[in-house]
Amino acid sequence: MPATQPAVAPGNLARVAAPLRQELIAQLRAAILAFDYEPGERLVERALCDRYGVSRTVVREALRQLEAEGLVTIVANRGPIVTVLTPEDAVALFEVRAELEALAAGMFAERATDIERSELTAAVDAVETAFQTGELQQALEAKDNFYSKLLAGAHNPVIGQLLTGLHARVQLLRGLSLRSSGRQPDTLKEVRDICRFAVGGNGEQAAEAARYHVRQAQQVALKAMGS
Repeated sequence: MPATQPAVAPGNLARVAAPLRQELIAQLRAAILAFDYEPGERLVERALCDRYGVSRTVVREALRQLEAEGLVTIVANRGPIVTVLTPEDAVALFEVRAELEALAAGMFAERATDIERSELTAAVDAVETAFQTGELQQALEAKDNFYSKLLAGAHNPVIGQLLTGLHARVQLLRGLSLRSSGRQPDTLKEVRDICRFAVGGNGEQAAEAARYHVRQAQQVALKAMGS
């Protein structure tokens, strides 16, 4: 896979305060998830102000939001850094993710409409297309879209709410897995299996395929973390 490019080109943002803050949050989030800023790297306020053309107030507000999402950690005497997930953190997140996504896949098989089944199939095709670009950010967005379609067809908003709370940290781990050499072909096969069983109405196999996918991603991510 080609070297990851910065998720967002630096530059001045719009001048309206609230949208400006939200845009900065989105751009910093994307940059962190694409490993433009590496885990443990300091996020220096002055450098962020210069890069994005915003005030310290806007930067601080954005960093507070990203801290709430678990992407930024405030360290005494160092300030904000990109969150470093420990192997123990990763295992805990993968365990919860596996069960929630398995539940969603099983419910999709039982509850999805014909239109939702078609949309899930199209989402898998979009994952393949994104993988072919070799760009991590596009791959992450395509995977997000796949899970969005899966959750929509599960017709259980509580699963989506729970996964939303984990989303940013799960994305960090997903990025570790996807950028590992040779992982994307396996990922695509695993996602196609989830889709095939879910669209085909086989809830038990769809759930097990979802669990298997997360377990495989866990192994790759932990290896990338040196565990």
